[in-house]
Amino acid sequence: MSAKAVHAFVTGRVQQVGYRQSCRQTARSLGLVGWVRNTPDGRVEVMACGEERQLKQLQEWLKRGPEMARVLEVKVEEREYQEFEGFSVR
Repeated sequence: MSAKAVHAFVTGRVQQVGYRQSCRQTARSLGLVGWVRNTPDGRVEVMACGEERQLKQLQEWLKRGPEMARVLEVKVEEREYQEFEGFSVR
């Protein structure tokens, strides 16, 4: 298993548009584990762990987000794989 992890910050109109719930649903459907949360400065922060191919698919989704979102920027860094119980909204 080539499990990897990514940590991302998403900038734009990404709070109060269902971004976190949609992200959780997308990540779960891809078989990823981790979490998503709002940050005080208006961004969304994502920690996702799983197979590289599914992580790439999630990263593509992060650039679009749900219908009401307007994503301006996604910054992604690779991280050490971590164990999480499912994918949660924090």
